Amino acid sequence: MATTNKQKIINDPVYGLITIPDALVFDVIEHPWFQRLRRIKQLGLTHYTYPSAQHTRFQHALGAMHLMGQAVTVLRAKGIEITEKEAQGVNIAILLHDIGHGPFSHTLEQTIVRDLTHEELSRQFMAGLNHEFGNELMLANAIFNDTYPKKFLHQLVSSQLDMDRLDYLARDSFFTGVAEGVISYDRIIKMLTVMNDELVVEGKGIYSIEKFLISRRLMYWQVYLHKTVIAADQLLVNLLKRAKYLGESGVPLFATPAFDIFLRNNPTRLDFETDPQWLDHFAHLDDFDVFTSVKVWATHPDPILSDLCSNLVNRRLFRVEMQTSPFEQAYVDLIRRKTIAMLNLAPDEVEYYFTFGKVENKAYNPRHERIMIKGRSNELTDISEASEQLNNAVMPTTVSKYLLCYPKEIQ
Repeated sequence: MATTNKQKIINDPVYGLITIPDALVFDVIEHPWFQRLRRIKQLGLTHYTYPSAQHTRFQHALGAMHLMGQAVTVLRAKGIEITEKEAQGVNIAILLHDIGHGPFSHTLEQTIVRDLTHEELSRQFMAGLNHEFGNELMLANAIFNDTYPKKFLHQLVSSQLDMDRLDYLARDSFFTGVAEGVISYDRIIKMLTVMNDELVVEGKGIYSIEKFLISRRLMYWQVYLHKTVIAADQLLVNLLKRAKYLGESGVPLFATPAFDIFLRNNPTRLDFETDPQWLDHFAHLDDFDVFTSVKVWATHPDPILSDLCSNLVNRRLFRVEMQTSPFEQAYVDLIRRKTIAMLNLAPDEVEYYFTFGKVENKAYNPRHERIMIKGRSNELTDISEASEQLNNAVMPTTVSKYLLCYPKEIQ
C-alpha cells in the first residue's frame, strides 16, 4: 500500500498529540475494516442521556494504542525486554481489540449476530487482516489470543488493568462530563512493572488503583447502566426484534443492502467460520445502516414497528424502574396487563413494550484475573487485601439491580 507519508500525528482531545508508531500500524488504520469504526459509537445510545457522548470506537482504539505506547516505554525503562517486533505486535493487538463491534457497540451485541461476541468477531477480523497483510500480523494475533509466550503482553491488551479499560474510562468520562470517572491513567502506567511474567503494580501506585476501581464502579451506575441509557437501548433492541420478525415473515422493509442481509437471515457462528462472505457483510454494517432504516420505519404500515421507531427517533423512551430486590410477580403481571390493554396488543406482542430482568456491576473480579501489588520485599498481594481503603468484602462482590421497563403512559 503506497503512500508518501506514514508518520502521522493525530490531535486527540483526551491526550493531546498521538503519534502513529510505524508504517504497518498506519496501513492497518487505513484499512476499510478499521475505518468502519469511525461509524460505530463507543457508547451506543448513551448520547440520549449525555448529549456529548458521541465519540466512536475509532477514537477509543487510537487512544488505547497511545496508552500502549506509553506502557511499553515505561516497562522498557524498568529493564523489561520488549523487542521492536513485540512492541509493534502489542500496538496492533490493542488497536484491533474492538474491531468486531457491530452497530451501536454493546447495545446490539447478540442481537444482529446472536451467538457471536464482539471478541470472537475481532479474532475473525484479525485473522482476515493477517492474511491480507501477508502474515505480518501473526505476532499481534498471538498476543491478542494469549498464545504468545510473554503473557504480560496479553495482559496489557486484556486484563483488569489493560489499556482498553484505562482509555475507555478516561475517554467516556471526558465525553459524558461525568467527573467521577476521571482516573490517573498516566500514573497507573508509570507504576506498572512485570514479575514472573505477570503485569503487576508497584506499591506506591496503590492509591491510583483504588481510585481506578472506584471510578469504574461509579461509571457503571452513572453512565453504562444509567436507567435512561437502558431505556434507549431496550427500545432499539425491541424495534429490531420486531423488524427481524417482519423481515423473516416476508413483510417488505426498507433497509440498506448490508443491513437487509441480517434482517432476513440468521447467520450463526458456523456460518461465519465456514463462509468468509458473512464477515464481509458484517464489515459493511454500521450505525448509519441501522438508524437510517429506523427513520424510514417510523412511517411503516406495521403499527408496532412504526410506533417503536418514532419513539426512538423523537426520544420518547420507556420508563425504567430499578431496585435492589426482585419485583413482586403480582406487580410485574399488573404492568404487563396494563400495557396490553392500553396499547391494544396481542399477548405475544407485549414483549416489544415490556421487559424485566436485572443488571450487574462488579468493579473487580479476582477470580477472573487479579490486580497484584508489589511490596518493598517483592512480595505480591491482591489489591483487595493490600488496600486500606477498599472493603475486601464489598469490592469483589457483584451488585445486582432489578429492572422493569414499560411505556411511560402506564400509571
